[in-house]
Amino acid sequence: MLEARQLPGHALAELANLFVDVIKGGSLTNGKSLELFSTVLTALASSKENLAYGKGNPHQLLLCSLSSFPLESTPKTFAFSGELNGEEFKKQLINTLCSSKWDPRCVIHLANMFRDIPLSGEELQFVVEKVLRMFSKLDLQEIPPLVYQLLLLSAKGSKKTVLEGIISFFNQLDKRQKEEQRVPQSVDLEVATMPLDQLRHVEGTVILHIVSVINLDQDLGEELIRHLKAEQQKDPGRGLCPFSVALLLSVAVKHRLQEQIFDFLKTSITRSCKDLQFLRASKFLQDLFPQQHDITAVILEVVKNSAFGWDHVTQGLVDLGFSLMESYEPKKPFGGKAADNSYGLSKMPAQQACRLGASILLETFKVHEPIRSDILEQVLNRILTKAASPVSHFIDLLSNIVVSAPLVLQTSSSKVTETFDNLSFLPIDTVQGLLRAVQPLLKVSMSVRDSLILVLQKAIFSRQLDARKAAVAGFLLLLRNFKVLGSLSSSQSSQAIGATQVQADVHACYNSAANEAFCLEILGSLRRCLSQQADVRLMLYEGFYDVLRRNSQLASSIMETLLSQIKQYYLPQPDLLPPLKLEGCIMAQGDQIFLQEPLAHLLCCIQHCLAWYKSTVRLCQGAEDEEEEEEEGVGFEQNFEEMLESVTRRMIKSELEDFELDKSADFSLSSGVGVKNNIYAIQVMGICEVLIEYNFNIGNFSKNKFEDVLGLFTCYNKLSEILREKAGKNKSALSNKTARSFLSMGFVSTLLTALFRDNAQSHEESLAVLRSSTEFLRYAVSVALQKVQQLEETGQTDGPDGQNPEKMFQNLCKITQVLLWRYTSIPTVVEESGKKKGKSISLLCLEGLLRIFNTVQQLYSARIPQFLQALDITDGDAEETDINVTEKAAFQIRQFQRSLVNQLSSAEDDFNAKETQSLITVLSTLSKLLDPASQQFLQFLTWTVKVCKENALEDISCCKGLLSLLFSVHALYKSPVGLLRELAQDIHACLGDIDQDIEVEGRCHFAVVNAKTAAPTVCLLVLGQVDKVLEEVDWLIKKLTSLGSDTSEDSSQASNQTQALEKGVILQLGTLLTVYHELVQTALPSGSCVDTLLRSLSKTYGILTSLIKHYIQACRSSSNTIPGRLEKLVKLSGSHLTPQCYSFITYVQNIHSESLSFVEEKKKKKKDDDAAAVSTVMAKVLRETKPIPNLIFAIEQYEKFLIHLSKKSKVNLMQYMKLSTSRDFRINASVLDSALQERSLEDAENEPHNDQVRIHLAAFTDRLPPL
Repeated sequence: MLEARQLPGHALAELANLFVDVIKGGSLTNGKSLELFSTVLTALASSKENLAYGKGNPHQLLLCSLSSFPLESTPKTFAFSGELNGEEFKKQLINTLCSSKWDPRCVIHLANMFRDIPLSGEELQFVVEKVLRMFSKLDLQEIPPLVYQLLLLSAKGSKKTVLEGIISFFNQLDKRQKEEQRVPQSVDLEVATMPLDQLRHVEGTVILHIVSVINLDQDLGEELIRHLKAEQQKDPGRGLCPFSVALLLSVAVKHRLQEQIFDFLKTSITRSCKDLQFLRASKFLQDLFPQQHDITAVILEVVKNSAFGWDHVTQGLVDLGFSLMESYEPKKPFGGKAADNSYGLSKMPAQQACRLGASILLETFKVHEPIRSDILEQVLNRILTKAASPVSHFIDLLSNIVVSAPLVLQTSSSKVTETFDNLSFLPIDTVQGLLRAVQPLLKVSMSVRDSLILVLQKAIFSRQLDARKAAVAGFLLLLRNFKVLGSLSSSQSSQAIGATQVQADVHACYNSAANEAFCLEILGSLRRCLSQQADVRLMLYEGFYDVLRRNSQLASSIMETLLSQIKQYYLPQPDLLPPLKLEGCIMAQGDQIFLQEPLAHLLCCIQHCLAWYKSTVRLCQGAEDEEEEEEEGVGFEQNFEEMLESVTRRMIKSELEDFELDKSADFSLSSGVGVKNNIYAIQVMGICEVLIEYNFNIGNFSKNKFEDVLGLFTCYNKLSEILREKAGKNKSALSNKTARSFLSMGFVSTLLTALFRDNAQSHEESLAVLRSSTEFLRYAVSVALQKVQQLEETGQTDGPDGQNPEKMFQNLCKITQVLLWRYTSIPTVVEESGKKKGKSISLLCLEGLLRIFNTVQQLYSARIPQFLQALDITDGDAEETDINVTEKAAFQIRQFQRSLVNQLSSAEDDFNAKETQSLITVLSTLSKLLDPASQQFLQFLTWTVKVCKENALEDISCCKGLLSLLFSVHALYKSPVGLLRELAQDIHACLGDIDQDIEVEGRCHFAVVNAKTAAPTVCLLVLGQVDKVLEEVDWLIKKLTSLGSDTSEDSSQASNQTQALEKGVILQLGTLLTVYHELVQTALPSGSCVDTLLRSLSKTYGILTSLIKHYIQACRSSSNTIPGRLEKLVKLSGSHLTPQCYSFITYVQNIHSESLSFVEEKKKKKKDDDAAAVSTVMAKVLRETKPIPNLIFAIEQYEKFLIHLSKKSKVNLMQYMKLSTSRDFRINASVLDSALQERSLEDAENEPHNDQVRIHLAAFTDRLPPL
């Protein structure tokens, strides 16, 4: 080897040929001899001798040696005689070697050999492609060392080819593996490729090799990012596959590249979410892109794959998860409450990205044990440090982490206890969420529980109100979850345990015996809170009921506590009015009045606890209880019953004057007396509601009890009317806010069912008492509406079971049944004939149904089949698996369709615009449940089109709702461009032509387009929908551009897709041009319609320009001629749009000239008037004419690139375009001189006005482009 460089050239050539023959023959046994081969080739390259090689033309040989064969090419041999110098001889040898067949056993040795040989760029490319072709012929275990040799070879160049080949190879293997898993029988038909675990371990090793080489060669990392960005633009499925994402995350550990990689991944994720959202809303796009790449599924697959020992990927996954959660966290509006939609569905791309981050972290936590403590620590740190921002997404993640492994978390309990030390400084919502999340951990870790108790005991004596509220929340949580011996099980107390609770209690051996003293101690601490602020007491009253249900043995202590508390305000004298001391509920500090005791909440708590105690504990105790306990229970139960009976009787007798409340009282919030009266009124109304629920529940359909209920409602209603009347006078947003009802959701569903659906003969007489009051019926439906609204906005309601999703769903189903029956049985027209004031009950029912349908889709999307099943009374016994959502939804839709048709066909006096609008919104909401491919969906679309065509709606809001429904449904069936053209023709026919001498053909497709709705309502809706279509076309053109730059081997498929996209784009734009053709000839009124149309035209010309640029690029890269349909599109734009645009511009200028002349005339009549009127009109003119120069510039840019395309394609496209003189904005000098002379003759006091107008005119002229 050392002497090889000294050998003469012909000897080196013979040696080299010998090596080539050995390699071609497959007789190379080891790579040691290749070290000599590399030395020989290096020496040949530096040889100056002319060496003989074969027979033939050496120049032809040289050209062939520099060419790269396709990946599938077969080896070619050349036979010719001639002489080559050493460098050319080496090139020919490499060409011959790479064109021949290699033994798979020697590929690694050959790749290693080429590292030591000086190679030109073409030679290196040829070698790299040959090695990549050999991947498929090697055993899987031999791939990692070969990849490593290839990466080292890439230091010479061809980095992109190396990375692309490696990623593409493993991407294909992953796809094949998925296919085999999807169709297991295929393994029997073919030879099984490889075991899954073997493939994953090989991929992990290859990723490690690539990362180690990138650590040495930073340029390789930069090339990786550049390559994947380019591939992502062309084909997301090929660019970001599980292997490439895992590779990126492993490289991201290097700090220098982390920011670039995470930015790229986050951009790709949000773009993928936006594209999917875009596709779901358009059938036109779905047909062009039947399969769309979802990068979120790819990233979650990486987490799943990382279980096969990919420890180098885990840190990147964790960092990416937290980066996504922080970058796309819920935003807090300025000065308002954080927008927390954690209970609903994530539909926006940012929300989906945030959820993906949480899923990455949760799945990584489950799969990788070593990194669990790090994830937990980071989550807890963010909950503490981001207290001012929304942290619900981090709390939800923590809750899921604790549920997935509460026992494992005991090892990290110190981190949780450190977090508890900061509870006093966190907002109460964050504290409650955090404690709920870690609650399963409290059951399995004594140390965590004990540290929490210490923190809470300190906080309960804190000066900070939030700290004391946090302490109350924590103690209530402990009372709910640590049962005293003998407490009822959750099944006995009808308590559904949520997903965040652990069923098994590891420490049951000591819990049952020791928890009683522990819980009683906590209750003693909580009793001290009953002397604190109203907010603290309120938390206690709202929490005691849940504690009772979960810990029934504490009933006696809790009920005694409540009894002693209510006795402070209860007046036992039977004839004393009112029965409660309201003055003790308020506190004065200087001039300010505060609520000290939320008496209505206290009474509400007593009522619910007593009802639960009577219905559950008493029934379960039976004869097993000791007599002493029985007597004690009967004692406080009897006290409460007598007290509530007495309060009920005296509240009915009481007049408003007894509470110092009447119509003459001051209710303004600006004075202390007004604040006090407002507090009194809200407390009295709350007490009445609590007593209404109590008496209805214990009444057992007794006529006397229902009369008491009506008497209590009379008191409530009087106060409600006074407050409503006073609020109307004050016009204050705060005073107009309706007080939240004290009725529970369960009771509301029971009450509505009794009032509207109870047909039992024995109940008829008693229910007639309540049914006789229309006000009471309206009140019951209004409360139901308020409860549903609260559920929709916060995900829960006040009162028992308010945080239990299952109970809320059941109550929603019951309420919906009643409201649906009531609305469809009694039409609004019949009801309104006898209505005095306020909304009709039917209209309230409709509003409630609308809110319920929205709430169910938002909160209970997975249970929509069960919801629809509950509404269908005729099919109540069907199995859940047989539920067809489309059929059930179509049945409900038909009911509302009938109601809408009745409204539209009613007389003008009976037409109710509010109800019609609500019906349209309900139909729009329910239509989302229909399958767009179903026959029911097509029937609904046909019906919607028919309604729009046959009904001349003149109400603006109803027209807007109906057309919006039509557009949204039509887009899911096919592109709405044809529909838009017909609507544009109707608008043109309604408003007339810009040329008054032209009479427009009186065609009418849609009766909904009429003189009252055509402008601006329908016009703006049409332009809004046109903009959506333009967005789709613009998106498609960008896809076209990326496909045009794709030079991959699968060019035929890309070409077919390109042709399909081009056809779709041109057809869409062609129909849109006919829409604009109608609108630019329409005599639109000045204002929003003109402004929107001008901007939309500019956007259209911009998109036409983008399309022309695409064809210019296509002509550069290939010799393809432009398609005939593009010529037709250009011809259409030249004949049907551009000339009309210039005419429309002239029309707009004439409108504004007339308005300026009118102002001038008016100003001359009022000479003493100032310049304000002129300034206002001029500002409006400038604002409304601002889009004109932009439009003209867009037209000229379009024509400019048409000229370029004409030159490239040799097709004269400009023959269809006509230059217009409307662009001549030069000022006529003679007219200007005469105008100035006239102005000089006017009075001096008018000169400032004239100068101002002249300046505005000059400014306006300057804004327009020159000829």
